[in-house]
Amino acid sequence: MIQLEFTEAEQQRLNYERYHHPHPRVQRKLEALWLKSQGVAHGEISRLTGISSTTLTSYLRAYQEGGIEALKTVRFYRPQSELSVHQGTLEGYFRKHPPASVKQAMATIATLTGVRRSPDRVRVFLKHLGLKCRKVGMLPAKADVDVQETFKTTELEPRLEEAKAGQRAVFFVDAAHFVLAPLLGMLGGFARVFIRAPAGRQRFHVLGALNAITHELVMVTNDTYLTASTVAELLRQLAARHLGVPITLVLDNARYQKCQLVEALAAALQIELLYLPAYSPNLNLIERVWKLSRRPVCIRRITPPSTTSSKPSLPAWHRPIPPTRKS
Repeated sequence: MIQLEFTEAEQQRLNYERYHHPHPRVQRKLEALWLKSQGVAHGEISRLTGISSTTLTSYLRAYQEGGIEALKTVRFYRPQSELSVHQGTLEGYFRKHPPASVKQAMATIATLTGVRRSPDRVRVFLKHLGLKCRKVGMLPAKADVDVQETFKTTELEPRLEEAKAGQRAVFFVDAAHFVLAPLLGMLGGFARVFIRAPAGRQRFHVLGALNAITHELVMVTNDTYLTASTVAELLRQLAARHLGVPITLVLDNARYQKCQLVEALAAALQIELLYLPAYSPNLNLIERVWKLSRRPVCIRRITPPSTTSSKPSLPAWHRPIPPTRKS
């Protein structure tokens, strides 16, 4: 048995460090040494701390050779990939020349470093670099990137910072027009099936204002037209909430939104109208709401009109054949 002597100062330090050290494994080491300083038997220390007698012996020898600081050293077996040596080089190259596929990345890595890895390992390495398959975004061809950046920096971001601090309410305003039309699917059969569809351009119009911080959505809806009167109704709804802070509406340059009636009413209600640069839907947060809302509102009906069953009927050629009973 290893014999150790602990001073009063060392015991107090062990007692403090076993709770306050940031690493849990070091805390367990210090806990074992503190129990040793209190005269607890080795078997009891192993039971209380959940370590083996061999591990406890290694803790005691480390303390005997280097004191408390030796116990704070954490050694893990962390095998390093050969690609980690070339990580900086590969990351710089892939930033300028992103690979189109994992196979292309494998070939590039083999050419630059001479290291060959399987597709799974290359995929893990690319993910570690931050590379992943991302959907390509789209900007209007007439959009001015410099004007958008200036607007975002000087106009939009300062108001959003005030909104985060609770000093302003920022709403993103835009309209969505949902067309009343069937969603056509596929049905098995010998003849094509036709269903009745609404005639004309029947739409459900939604003019919404999305709070940039709370994500609350205020809406005005109709099935006729969106006009300046519709925008005025939305302004009155926002003013009636009595938020107690200045209100800013971020909206595009549609005619029914940028007109004398709307601007006069906004000034009377003390609501600021912040118009986006031309061709800048990417700066309007509510566009994301419209994108996500179009999928749930699609109602799919796969049961043919002549069928009264609650479950869709399958064609005869698609039904399972019952097993034949042997006599």
